[in-house]
Amino acid sequence: MQKFIVPHEGRVTRKDREGMKGHKSFILWFTGLSGSGKSTLSHKVEEKLFEMGVHTYVLDGDNIRMGLNKDLGFTEEDRRENIRRIGEVAKLFVDAGIVVLTAFISPYRRDRDFVRNLVAEGDFIEVYVKCPLEVCEKRDPKGLYKKARAGIIKNFTGIDDPYEEPLNPEVVVETDKMGVNECVEKIIDYLQSRKLLNS
Repeated sequence: MQKFIVPHEGRVTRKDREGMKGHKSFILWFTGLSGSGKSTLSHKVEEKLFEMGVHTYVLDGDNIRMGLNKDLGFTEEDRRENIRRIGEVAKLFVDAGIVVLTAFISPYRRDRDFVRNLVAEGDFIEVYVKCPLEVCEKRDPKGLYKKARAGIIKNFTGIDDPYEEPLNPEVVVETDKMGVNECVEKIIDYLQSRKLLNS
């Protein structure tokens, strides 16, 4: 069936869309343990970018699993498919000229690398939201670590499933040592240093 699929190229290009919006489009990929602060940070960065006139959208793990990926569980295979789908959606946002921020544990390097390789070089910016497991577990905003320790939740990252730290992330923010505003400032500074906030 795949051989009968022929992509249709429109006349309006990504460059045209970026020019209209006045800024580059790219993926800000927030990765880290549950409770590290990915969702909080991605939304705070979005708010700051919005104030700066940047067209943005946040794809958040729980929200996506309520719709697009509600058929997936948390096995290694399902996690891989979860990230594959998100990567494909994020790629569409980049083509649309939008800065897409994604907040997913995305525990496996190969899956994050898959998304990085979906887009052009420089379009994937990995933000490692670094926080020690014991701090994340103490925060436990959703009570998930407690359930994982009790055996109620299986395949939980950091408890009975691994988290593979990024080897060369573009940005590292340590949320056990830095405040939210400091983290946001570091990310925005990086984007400005790359001249990504203007076209």
